[in-house]
Amino acid sequence: MDTGGLTLRGLTRAPGTARPLIGVTTSEIRKAETVSPTPEGEPPRHEMALGLTYMKAVEVAGGVPVVIPPMDTGLVGTLLDRLDGVCLSGGPDLHPDHYGQEPHEQLGPTAPDLDRFELEIARRADVKGMPVLAICRGMQALNVSRGGNLLQHIPDRWLEIEHRQRMPGQAASHRVDLDPSSRVSRIVGSPVIAVNSFHHQAVDQVGAGLVATGWAPDGATEAIEDPDRDFLIGVQWHAELMVDQPEQYALF
Repeated sequence: MDTGGLTLRGLTRAPGTARPLIGVTTSEIRKAETVSPTPEGEPPRHEMALGLTYMKAVEVAGGVPVVIPPMDTGLVGTLLDRLDGVCLSGGPDLHPDHYGQEPHEQLGPTAPDLDRFELEIARRADVKGMPVLAICRGMQALNVSRGGNLLQHIPDRWLEIEHRQRMPGQAASHRVDLDPSSRVSRIVGSPVIAVNSFHHQAVDQVGAGLVATGWAPDGATEAIEDPDRDFLIGVQWHAELMVDQPEQYALF
């Protein structure tokens, strides 16, 4: 099986047990004018973009990834009834309208309608008690869905670490110190983890029922979770790009 360079690890699923269906959100739109089709391809149109590494990470961990495109929010309940868990993926900035702030001058491109859909997915999955792994923007969306807000531009507060690294995503650029009693720390098996970094926003005020459980050396929040839930976790780094490492794989 082609796993895109990821190594299958021993799965302990009982014979005949169905693999869980894990929905992965898409949160990035490529506008038609930026798409360069081949002469044999379809005409340019707006497209959704999602890195294949998310799906491969879910697959090698034993799940069946299901890509969630934006749709009418009235269909979210029907969709979630058919899923066993949700991965909120990375992507562009969330619009600050969703947490009651004015846009920062360094705010990147946003898609408020797409934000609303992903926030609805986060809220409804949360209410249903579904397992949720939220990555990068996904962690920020999870926080906002619980009433928290974001620091729109990290350099306004912290300058010690380059939070948008220039190295490949498979390379770690800084460490994260984890609360040793947290679920994230227990999952990865250590109170410290080396991570990559591709963001310029961060969780500021933590949402209701969530706690910060991981921090970069400069103090930026890098992990959040609901301690009263079996699995409602957000990590700021792109664990799907580092899933060949046991501690990152463990999150999936």
